[in-house]
Amino acid sequence: MTMASSHAQNFKVSTSQLAELQSLLSADRVLTDAASLAHYGRDWTKHYEIQPSCIVFPLNTEEVASLVKWARKNRVGLVPSGGRTGLSGGACALQGEIVVSFEKMNRILNFDPVDRCVDVQAGVITEQLQQFAREQGYLYPVDFAARGSSQIGGNIATNAGGVKVIRYGNTREWISGLTVVTGTGEILHLNLGLVKNATGLDFRHLFIGSEGILGFITEAKVRLTSPPAGSIVMLFAVPDLDSIMKIYQHFRDRLPLTAFEYFSDLALKHVVTHAHLQKPFATDSPHYVLIEVERTDEETEARALECFEHGLGESWILDGAMAQSEAQARDFWRLREDISEATAPHTPFKNDVSVRIAQVPEFLTRTDAALKKHYPDFEVVWFGHIGDGNMHINILKPASLARDEFLARCRGVNPVIFAIIQELGGSVSAEHGVGLVKKPDLSFTRSASEIQLMKQIKSVFDPDGIMNPGKVLD
Repeated sequence: MTMASSHAQNFKVSTSQLAELQSLLSADRVLTDAASLAHYGRDWTKHYEIQPSCIVFPLNTEEVASLVKWARKNRVGLVPSGGRTGLSGGACALQGEIVVSFEKMNRILNFDPVDRCVDVQAGVITEQLQQFAREQGYLYPVDFAARGSSQIGGNIATNAGGVKVIRYGNTREWISGLTVVTGTGEILHLNLGLVKNATGLDFRHLFIGSEGILGFITEAKVRLTSPPAGSIVMLFAVPDLDSIMKIYQHFRDRLPLTAFEYFSDLALKHVVTHAHLQKPFATDSPHYVLIEVERTDEETEARALECFEHGLGESWILDGAMAQSEAQARDFWRLREDISEATAPHTPFKNDVSVRIAQVPEFLTRTDAALKKHYPDFEVVWFGHIGDGNMHINILKPASLARDEFLARCRGVNPVIFAIIQELGGSVSAEHGVGLVKKPDLSFTRSASEIQLMKQIKSVFDPDGIMNPGKVLD
């Protein structure tokens, strides 16, 4: 079963227009072969029938601007393509659009050690930026499992979070300047890396998290920070949801937490089976918590052990372990970061939601009960960044159920989950964006007035509706 966007348009590019594109860029940077269209025309969502006209590869901001002006004149839609690791359909081309790949805009342009800022093109891989920061003696702290293929432009366009938000925040906190191309082909240089700039509206923050519907991010000035002296990684088996939040509060108040991650017993079983890892503890537990603590002084480890012993004494923790080496710390992290890969063969239907941190146990309890009531034959794998209120719900397809029927039934899951989210004042998309997948459900989190204002803002930056058409807003 495939899904199409509402109010679909036909942006199919003609033969003569293709020739114009080849003249505008070069023939080798305009691809129309079936393999390229299939590869670049979508992100990690697999439920849409993609129909891009071609893939183009600009090399710099000026080429992007020329391309947008050409597309505006020809009324052709443009879809941005980064590492295509998104899960919301934000990089899917369904209506004959041109896919604009930033793959070749992958240069690190400049580094300023005084400002501790690095200028990068949008196509720089996240892990490439992290490695560059390490080589300079600094840290780019936004981190997640897709670091090896996601691109910084896509990270910015979705305000990517990841596993260390409770210590370092989302991508937004690390962007001190942007170069963007609007839907009119105008190049804007936003904020220019300034720490203080009280000159009215900061358009930089409109483009962060905008998913390409206002224009395309082509370059970014990214802040770096000092790396931690070291870290302590601990894994706990936990008896119930209330205990998780007690552990969180106790450790947070006494230690510099950099990560506080959660996964269920079912998630652990899938990872252990898929990755051929050892179970961390002799006995099973319904819940697991992985924490990372910054080693700020010689007493940090002792305080961490004191907190662990207190948790044991209060029966919040059933069992636990502290990583004794970097290799063991990596193995602990694999138990959390390999969940998506381990469940992928089961065609998971994914939801990425958030509530206030204090409401996580209530949300988990109510949602899990509702899913078991309405969908007793579905396995539900829970995991997420519980330290910032962000949970991932992965419903696995039973082997006996046809894919189309499974997707149809899963679409009925969303109103059940989102009604609880709305009641708790949460978000239907914590970090994956809206794209196509969450567009029908945007009203669970945003009011009608907010949605209307977003449409009006889009019309200012993209008057012809050619920038990532059909995503986020109709």
